[in-house]
Amino acid sequence: MKLIIRLFFLIITPFLGFTQSASKHYKISIVAFYNLENFYDTTNNPIVNDDDFTLNGIKHYNNNIYQDKINNLAKVIGLIGTDYSIDGPAILGVAEIENDTVLNDLIHHPILKKRHYQIVHFDSKDIRGIDVALLYNPSYFTVLESGKLHVSLPYSRNEKYETRDVLWVKGLMDGEAVYFMVTHWPSKRGGEDRTNASRASAAAVCRNYINTIFKKEPGAKIILMGDLNDNPDSYSVTKVLQTSSDPNKTSSTNLYNPWALIYKNGYGTLANQDTWSLFDQILLSKAWLTKEQRGFYLNQYHIFKRLFMVENTGRYKGYPMRTWDGNNYRGGFSDHFPTYLVLIKNI
Repeated sequence: MKLIIRLFFLIITPFLGFTQSASKHYKISIVAFYNLENFYDTTNNPIVNDDDFTLNGIKHYNNNIYQDKINNLAKVIGLIGTDYSIDGPAILGVAEIENDTVLNDLIHHPILKKRHYQIVHFDSKDIRGIDVALLYNPSYFTVLESGKLHVSLPYSRNEKYETRDVLWVKGLMDGEAVYFMVTHWPSKRGGEDRTNASRASAAAVCRNYINTIFKKEPGAKIILMGDLNDNPDSYSVTKVLQTSSDPNKTSSTNLYNPWALIYKNGYGTLANQDTWSLFDQILLSKAWLTKEQRGFYLNQYHIFKRLFMVENTGRYKGYPMRTWDGNNYRGGFSDHFPTYLVLIKNI
């Protein structure tokens, strides 16, 4: 499945950039997001609940499985966006990673090592010990500042739960100041209605920080990406985060959500009980939407899917080929498909 929207007509020259004519050329930058599905190391961390993913855990986790997981993730990441840029993602947001140890092992895999990815990561207080992070290719992006935003969740039955922090990074993309945010909102575990308030809280943290950026830098270029655990038409996304599905109606402070139409047409990044959801979204501020500028702008957006990434048997047939089926090692990649944007810049 290849999902494409073209903002204007292009003739594609693979790996050499885009040309409208012999005299028109573009720089290309791929921005991607991927939920890596329980990417743990094998070492027990007594501070968090990672017992299942240790040598004595119920999943019988071991170094062979860990190395297999790294190989599989590197294979997928190595291909994302290479139809348009041989370098793959210049920016890759990731979720469900235990720590920077697993990311260092991943970026030094032979498939990815030549890209020299760097890591921006902060530990959060999530009970399962999973965080978000940003990988970036220093040939495309330079970090200026970074930090994390705490998400305070509503109390439930007098118990306090912690979730993933929101990561923010300010940097230069080919000399242009841009902001990236990576987030992983609370899941629907326990029921959607009971957990809506938690995702609304996470969305509000993201929106408040976006407002802060716009107050200092009106018209700033912002990209928010993550596993929102909500679809493009959910209240937390459309109302709290304040998104628009129409680029022509996106205000100067709203975010454009290019995934709304794809989701409406029945496509998604993960499936449950034969229903597709599109939780893995990459949203953009209005400044990315016009081609009449000197900087990068949105050209295309895709769900990344290859046949080898799809379950071919059993109850999950047709779904993303996951790593785990309960406590049984499936040997797959992730229970989510990645998403990515093609950004281009006139030369």
